[in-house]
Amino acid sequence: MTPLSRRTFATAALAAVLVGCGGPQAHQSAAAGSGSTPPPSSTSANAAHALRRSTPVRLRIPAIGVDTPVIRLGLAPDGSVQVPPITAHDRAGWYGHSPTPGQVGPSVILGHVTVGSYGDGVFRHLAQLHQGDRITARLENGTKAAFTVSAVRTVAKADFPADDVYGDVDRPELRLITCAGPRTGDGYRDNVIVFATLSSTSP
Repeated sequence: MTPLSRRTFATAALAAVLVGCGGPQAHQSAAAGSGSTPPPSSTSANAAHALRRSTPVRLRIPAIGVDTPVIRLGLAPDGSVQVPPITAHDRAGWYGHSPTPGQVGPSVILGHVTVGSYGDGVFRHLAQLHQGDRITARLENGTKAAFTVSAVRTVAKADFPADDVYGDVDRPELRLITCAGPRTGDGYRDNVIVFATLSSTSP
């Protein structure tokens, strides 16, 4: 599928992160992040070579014990990006109109912090990541794209930094997004955003 234009992609993706993470019985994650970390630089120095487009099928984040299948997300009827379904076997979801992990640009993967009555979501400890931690995406073509965390930010959804998250970059980058903070109605007040840069690839 052809990626959306940058402006359309940013608008739709922003709508996605403003929805709730988890059902009405979801509880708050104990993970806490910092909102003071600056966004990563867009310089291409020392970055690994970009990959061809190939759908991600698995995501591993050893530092927080994540090893999850990745499903493809599209657009909901209202034009916002879908979020992963609320199920007992929670999985992360890649937004299919964004670059695939390893392509030039920001590849976006969403995950829940909680999944209603099922308890914790796959990204429940996302805010505990630190600069230098490793994230690996396995692609449909068998390639592995390894990323290094450059920043972790917790922001109010009302002040979501769309330009930092979805703006043009000249190298392959990754964005992991979940909810955080106190519950407000059916959702959460904040978002945790992990910024990471491609550091290596392997067959």
